[in-house]
Amino acid sequence: MNNERLMKVLLSGVLSEKSANAAESNQVVFRVASDATKPEIRRAVELMFEVNVEDVHVLNVKGKSKRFGAMQGKRSDWRKAYVRLKEGDSIDLMPTA
Repeated sequence: MNNERLMKVLLSGVLSEKSANAAESNQVVFRVASDATKPEIRRAVELMFEVNVEDVHVLNVKGKSKRFGAMQGKRSDWRKAYVRLKEGDSIDLMPTA
């Protein structure tokens, strides 16, 4: 895996109530590329944030069906990764007020 590929694996952090609860147990939630694997996600987080990753859980989120008047549409499917960091490491994705 080259660094160019690893830089494209993580798309953004996910800020939600569930991800805030996960942060209390030293987990961070990322939106990742749809073809990303667990080892790629682990190496990308370790490369970008200089932390030690303990575990990675990945899930596919199905896009919702939506109506726009008479038109039927569908949002895109996407992939989410829960990354558990080793004790003592942290990543702060939450905005400060």
